[in-house]
Amino acid sequence: MADTKNHNHETPATQAKKPENDKSWIRIAIFGVLLIVGSIWGGIKLYRSFQYVETDNAQIEGDVYPVIPRVPGKVIEVTAEDNQAVTKGDTLIKLDPSDYQIKRDIAAAALMNAQAAVSGAKAEISAASATQQKLAADLRRSRNLQHQDVISQAELDAAQAGATASSAKHAAAGDQYEAAKAQVKLREAELKNAELQLSWATITTPASGHVSRKNVQPGQYVTPGQQLIAIVGSNDLWVVANFKETQLENMKPGQPVVISVDAFPGKEFKGKVQSISAGTGAKFTLLPPDNASGNFVKVTQRVPVKIVFTEKPDKPLSAGMNVIVEVKVK
Repeated sequence: MADTKNHNHETPATQAKKPENDKSWIRIAIFGVLLIVGSIWGGIKLYRSFQYVETDNAQIEGDVYPVIPRVPGKVIEVTAEDNQAVTKGDTLIKLDPSDYQIKRDIAAAALMNAQAAVSGAKAEISAASATQQKLAADLRRSRNLQHQDVISQAELDAAQAGATASSAKHAAAGDQYEAAKAQVKLREAELKNAELQLSWATITTPASGHVSRKNVQPGQYVTPGQQLIAIVGSNDLWVVANFKETQLENMKPGQPVVISVDAFPGKEFKGKVQSISAGTGAKFTLLPPDNASGNFVKVTQRVPVKIVFTEKPDKPLSAGMNVIVEVKVK
């Protein structure tokens, strides 16, 4: 009976081994599941690697419009705020217009004087024309009278001289009239230029977008060519991806692209390859590499590829955001 009892009841050592065996099977099961999941994931990635070319060396780009004054002046008002959304034509900066208003008024007065000179020259032409017609008629009569020996040759010569002088005076009046009209055109151009400069005292945004890099304050004196604000265009964004030259074998314009933006994890945007740069990024640097030197080391170059969105993004994307692009090449 004792032997039967010992055979049917487990010893404490056996009872301790049983939980350990159960844990081992759990570990093996978990490892197996992980191995299967990893194999599936790896297989998908491997299969995808044959169809897609990927790079994370990519950023969203957009048009950047500089706001630059065209005339010098003192800033009296800045209506633009950092990151403000603006529409083309909105007022951003106002310069002191006093000097340009005075120049406009001077130009307007000069134009009025020139127009008055035209009127005077026109009156001179009318008077000279009337005198010329009278003296020409007198000359014809004098010739008839001289043929009839009614007047002397001296009197005829005097009539001829008067007619000739009146013709010269009429021609001079015509020249003066043309010169006066030319002065009017000149003064009109000067007035237009003065009005244009006055309009430039109000600086507007060249395109719709958002205010960026504002570098102007009231009281500041600005000069032409000085960048005061940058407007980042919001209507047209694209991606520039710098692919390794070894990734371009099967890439061509028109291929579909999956765009992932770091700022919006899990969100994918659709695009397509628009163009591939004719030169590498290094070729356009300030100091491009000189491969003719004796210490040449071969480095894989990167080629910029422009990618455009085929669907308007439904997220607030901004120029400069980092992205990951996958181009379907097969």
